Amino acid sequence: MTETENAAGAQGHGVAAGAEGHEVVVVGGGAAGLSAALVLGRARRRTLVVDAGEPRNAPAAHMQGFLTRDGMSPAEFLAVGREEIARYGVALVRDRAVDAVRDADGEFDVTLASGRTVHARHLVLATGLRDELPGIAGLAERFGQDVLHCPYCHGWEVRDRAFGVLATTPLSVHQALMVSQWSKDVVLFLHQVGEDELSDTDLRRLAAAGVKVVPGEVTEVVSGSGRLTGVRLADGATHPRDVLFVAPRAVPRNDLLLRLGAELRETPFGAYPVIDERGLTTVPGLWAAGNASGFAEQVINAASRGYRAGTAINGELLFADLDAAIGAPGAAEAERPAKA
Repeated sequence: MTETENAAGAQGHGVAAGAEGHEVVVVGGGAAGLSAALVLGRARRRTLVVDAGEPRNAPAAHMQGFLTRDGMSPAEFLAVGREEIARYGVALVRDRAVDAVRDADGEFDVTLASGRTVHARHLVLATGLRDELPGIAGLAERFGQDVLHCPYCHGWEVRDRAFGVLATTPLSVHQALMVSQWSKDVVLFLHQVGEDELSDTDLRRLAAAGVKVVPGEVTEVVSGSGRLTGVRLADGATHPRDVLFVAPRAVPRNDLLLRLGAELRETPFGAYPVIDERGLTTVPGLWAAGNASGFAEQVINAASRGYRAGTAINGELLFADLDAAIGAPGAAEAERPAKA
């Protein structure tokens, strides 16, 4: 199915002049967005995926923990996903969604960076988040290789090596304790966290796990011969390490959610939308999936979230159209915004 056919099939709904009509537009072409699009395509829904091409896991050479896809490169995973959705007539455009508005019918007009406007009865935001790394010399260059953030993603591959953990908040104690499952040689570099910020329980747990605590600000991640070799402190001391775990600051890509008036909840990892178990936000017809819906969604979880949203959206569309066809009371208002 071509994009022209997609647009032509949307007659009868409130498509703005000049806009291309679709039943569903998915913003974000990662695991969550592609999974939602796959379900919707198989359900014969006119679906468009808008993909800016900025996957969070792009720095990683491999992804782990996804049953049957363990060790697959993120780039290959997405390439296969794009091929799969194409089989079911789902269109994909390389572009960025820069604005979205909800019209009088409760549907959505999405403006793309190219100037194109696309219309959707339902809108899925799978825009994810970006990782903001500490500004330490040499750290960003090694991120995704031997500067890592998730032991479940990478712990097995670096097991039994000399680990360092860079403390960015007192919560980094949790990260240091977790990674001790994969190595018995772990050093927690307090960096800008004061020793007095660690509780007695923190210190006792760290000692029990065999984690060494080193105070002092980290100024450089040292590398040589294409690998990380150590961590240098402000006093000039260098501690040999093979791997450094760090917790980047998560920055949710929630601009469109804010523009559309979705209710957000504050978490220690940023502001994420209030959603029901299916991924529906507080705005009717607006859905969130993957890391757009929460910080801790790994690839396999994101795909699951997308699948769930896709099946729910198909059901919403089906029953809205059936109720409109039989003239059920209130059917015409089913997807319209509530009156103030």
